[in-house]
Amino acid sequence: MILLRKIFFPFSILYGIVTAIRNYLYDQGFLKSYSFQTPVIVVGNLSVGGTGKTPQIEYLIRLFSDRYRVATLSRGYKRKSEGFVLANEKSTVEEIGDEPFQFFKKFDTILVAVDAHRKNGIEQLLLQEKKPEIILLDDAFQHRKVKAGFYILLTSFADLYADDCMLPAGNLREYRSNANRADVIIVTKCPPNLSQESQQIVRNKLNSKENQHLFFSAITYDEYCFSEHERKPVELLKQTDKVLVAGIAKPEPFFDYLKNDSDVVLKFSDHHDFTSEEIESIRNQASGKPIITTEKDFMRLQGKIPAQQLFYLPIQSSIIAQKDLFDQILLNYVGQSSGNC
Repeated sequence: MILLRKIFFPFSILYGIVTAIRNYLYDQGFLKSYSFQTPVIVVGNLSVGGTGKTPQIEYLIRLFSDRYRVATLSRGYKRKSEGFVLANEKSTVEEIGDEPFQFFKKFDTILVAVDAHRKNGIEQLLLQEKKPEIILLDDAFQHRKVKAGFYILLTSFADLYADDCMLPAGNLREYRSNANRADVIIVTKCPPNLSQESQQIVRNKLNSKENQHLFFSAITYDEYCFSEHERKPVELLKQTDKVLVAGIAKPEPFFDYLKNDSDVVLKFSDHHDFTSEEIESIRNQASGKPIITTEKDFMRLQGKIPAQQLFYLPIQSSIIAQKDLFDQILLNYVGQSSGNC
């Protein structure tokens, strides 16, 4: 790995120069950014995948949806449609992508849309009869054409952006200094009992600005795994022989939480589009045993594996400390915002 980093390092310098020039052009106004009167909140990261954007978006949906009309806008990674698509009862995971499809299935009071061109997507959402009062942009920290009113930057506890370098030698999409655009930084996937001493070490590494708020969050697992028609206690399934399937960026915590020594563990690439041969292989290896997957993968596998055999384990993001402060900062922004200019 160290050797590969050295080989790719010259390309990382070139990539970094290109992204730095692009950001400079936006910062100086040579490339135009567009603002909107409706509050727009971005959730994103500096690195490629695996920081927990989906549970963080869901946290915000729960925070806002009882007070405001909420919309989510994603690019719809690996979807088979083009342009702007607003989810409806006939929408499929192939049409809008697994994460937006998950939002649509879980939260029936919000608008869920996809569009690779976020400016156009926002404009289309604002043309709806019941237009949203808040728009959550998923994975749009680098989408500078839209100037959001509030930026939430995520970084994984085990893979801080401060310890990383630019693509392709590392995983960063842009230089670490661009974290300065964030209003809030959340260190995700922390141990639930993270000590104050460990938190301070991370604070020192990230060296955030005085006007930025830094929070720590952990992933919490549901007590039950769910199929299409029933639920089973996680503790019971942990002791049961089963097949674990995950097509997410960093599935190790999911596997470690559920597996026992006799389980079959199947790892696929992030946002994996399961082929009929792979699904047949999963079913053969399960041989009637339960198949447990992530909620995102369940969206792709549902209907392709017997409903009584396929389960998913829901997760949520929880703020470790100062949750009330975090919530109030977001609520204050939306409540006081008359626009994002």
